[in-house]
Amino acid sequence: MKAFRNSVAALAVISCSTLTPLPVSAQSAPPVQQSLATAMDFEAARTAILAMAGNYKVRFDMREATPWAADYTLYEEKVSGGHEVVRVIEDRGDFIALQHLLVIEHDGSTMIIKHWRQDWQYQPTRILAYTDADTWAYRTVPESERAGAWSQTVWQVDDSPRYAGWGKWQSVAGIPTWTSNPSWRPLARRDAVRSPAYDSYYAVNRHQLTPTGWIHWQDNMKMRGVGPDAEPVVQEYVLNTYTKFDEYDVAAADTYWEATKGYWAAIRGQWDSIAETKGGIRIMEVAETGSATSVRLLEIADALQAGEVTEAEAIAQAEALMDQATAALE
Repeated sequence: MKAFRNSVAALAVISCSTLTPLPVSAQSAPPVQQSLATAMDFEAARTAILAMAGNYKVRFDMREATPWAADYTLYEEKVSGGHEVVRVIEDRGDFIALQHLLVIEHDGSTMIIKHWRQDWQYQPTRILAYTDADTWAYRTVPESERAGAWSQTVWQVDDSPRYAGWGKWQSVAGIPTWTSNPSWRPLARRDAVRSPAYDSYYAVNRHQLTPTGWIHWQDNMKMRGVGPDAEPVVQEYVLNTYTKFDEYDVAAADTYWEATKGYWAAIRGQWDSIAETKGGIRIMEVAETGSATSVRLLEIADALQAGEVTEAEAIAQAEALMDQATAALE
């Protein structure tokens, strides 16, 4: 947090007509403010990304703030929270994947919900970007912007795509900080189920480490349409705060992941294969679940953990469903 100090000089009221103005030395002008941001090198950025793994108490704070359409009425803020485990599931040096798992405890029982995943790629040549309704396509990262940059690709609960962007890790007043370029993304379930006046977000992400964890800040311009002709409706600010905490059933999340990680690795590989062979990913967005495949893919994972199907059977069922649910990009 920045601390600001304000100082006020004493003012003497003197008749200017009785004084002769003095020449001002160029050296008396205040120095140009130096930037508080410095570039983080490859290893420092890797350390910052890996530091987001851990066990957390999470607070999700979402607030519409500025209407861009004169007749728009702001939705009430939505604040919620929970417990979330974040694990490093892949680390190839220049590529890191972090899997989020929600841990819900109720009446003495624990439920694990596979949550979002974030993939980090160093100096990416392309990203899988949201380009239109139900559609994600590869977009080239300009060569001039690759050096030292990391892309972040966010995937939904069933590992189908959500959004991607790129930016550079910097130390801002000593705080490790990553800020994305503006990128498009589909509606989150919190909005999609309300039949809103908008149907996409044009957003900037910021990730910052804190003394007790990290924050994920989103500046979301909610839009009608996707692309240059889209119209702004309202601005939303989202602050998700991850605070280190492990006084909950963390073991249940690790048990779930151990039982299903081979299945989910195959799912990730299948989405990659679909994107390559079909020129991207086209899949129906569903307001209540995020994508047309999410409910069933999660159910198959639960059946695998319960021993009701083998891993091979689970993967075969999932791959058939994913192929049927996706279409080639024209």
